[in-house]
Amino acid sequence: MNRTTVSLIAGTAALAAVTGFATLSSPQAAGTARTAAELPVERTSLLCPAPSTSDIAETSYTSFTPVTKDADSGGKAELQAAAAQSDGKSAGKSKKAGKPVLEPEEPGKPATGETSGGDASALVGTAEGKFAPGWTVQETTEVAAGSGRGLQGVNCSAPDTEFWFPGASTAADRTDYVHLTNPDDSAAVVDIELYGKDGALDSTLGEGITVAPHSSDPILLSTLTEEKQENLTVHVNVRSGRVGAAVQALDDKLGGDWLAASTDPSGSLVLPGIPKDATAVRLVAFTPSDSDADLKVQLASPSGLITPAGNETLHVKAGMTTSADLGDVTRGEAGSLVLTPTDASVPVVAALRVVRGKGDDQETAFIPATRPVGTRATVADNRAKGTTLSLTAPTRAATVKVTASAGSKGGEAVSKTFTLKAGTTENVEAPTPTGLKGTYALTVEHVSGGPVYGARTLAANADGVPGFTIQALPDDRGMVAVPEADQDLSVLQK
Repeated sequence: MNRTTVSLIAGTAALAAVTGFATLSSPQAAGTARTAAELPVERTSLLCPAPSTSDIAETSYTSFTPVTKDADSGGKAELQAAAAQSDGKSAGKSKKAGKPVLEPEEPGKPATGETSGGDASALVGTAEGKFAPGWTVQETTEVAAGSGRGLQGVNCSAPDTEFWFPGASTAADRTDYVHLTNPDDSAAVVDIELYGKDGALDSTLGEGITVAPHSSDPILLSTLTEEKQENLTVHVNVRSGRVGAAVQALDDKLGGDWLAASTDPSGSLVLPGIPKDATAVRLVAFTPSDSDADLKVQLASPSGLITPAGNETLHVKAGMTTSADLGDVTRGEAGSLVLTPTDASVPVVAALRVVRGKGDDQETAFIPATRPVGTRATVADNRAKGTTLSLTAPTRAATVKVTASAGSKGGEAVSKTFTLKAGTTENVEAPTPTGLKGTYALTVEHVSGGPVYGARTLAANADGVPGFTIQALPDDRGMVAVPEADQDLSVLQK
């Protein structure tokens, strides 16, 4: 087999790795190149971190796959404890898989599962065929008392090799963990780097952390460094293998929530869905570049883009975490933060810490910079009360279609179309299923115009303690471009 043939096979293998599948079409006569086809993905993996160590924690899992045209007619999806995914081959013995936490019956209808207490493990989820395109799983935990009390929510995420978490902390009132979950049959090796206001924190304990196959490790940040810093950026870099990663941020006084990873470093960022009744908003930013970043700070409000007084710009020094307290920046209106370069574009990651309430009733959530809705985005575990959908069109006017799915225990899907003005954020009156019973999913589809960003706020009381959590709505990547290829046997002769 010559080098050209090997390259051809390697290229096909690379396509399979990126898309989750590869399909080779039957030989056709050589002709003009065709546009790549957009086809549904055939396999999706999601990882859910261990929800809580509190004995009074109550956790629900909600799974949803939107109905996708041209998707496979077969397939299945399930969530299982990480250890139950192992077949025991690496240990030389077999291990029987446990009962799944949930198994969806059909796309278009949410499936739910529950657990309680502080012993629940991390979960590994796999969806195939018709359940794979746009598969979304929400983990929501209610904790009535103790550090981090309130409502904690996180979208279970796909395994990857790099994550950025601006907004973490090792302050005295905070207990922050980085949860690392390995879904594969071989160990993953991970480096955790911490960056504070003066740059990288000295620590060798975050280097070369081994995460065993089919397991999850919560790493307490305060064990990696002796420095107590209010605002940190956590960089998770995977040397070998892949993991899922999320930061659980628990505050003794201000409740807590999950901090999801910021979108990849970029010169311009959008942080959507600041609650209109937020009493304190803190922006935390970091640039991995060797150059400083100067950012213009704007709030996309219902009436357009405005500049927060006293926080018109943000200077982010290279390799250092920078923060700015924006106060009650939304002033009682829906809002999203828009960061753009004032001059040269330098890649940045960012997140917001949002506080609602006063006194003993304060609670915290986080909003990381996120990708746009793209073609389609979904958020699960919406409820009859306490659900707010926020949409923003930072650059150009746009039209979106919002669909409320059938309820998990009954109800019929309903859709509405919304037009957003350029530079604005709206808390839209999202539809709810007709005859709703249980929870439901919201799916946002881009119809026309400029990019749209979205976030969902879920509010609930845990034994009288007000709580809330915010999840962004990035593109679900349920479709993949598959180039049309023709057979050319001449490559075998070169």
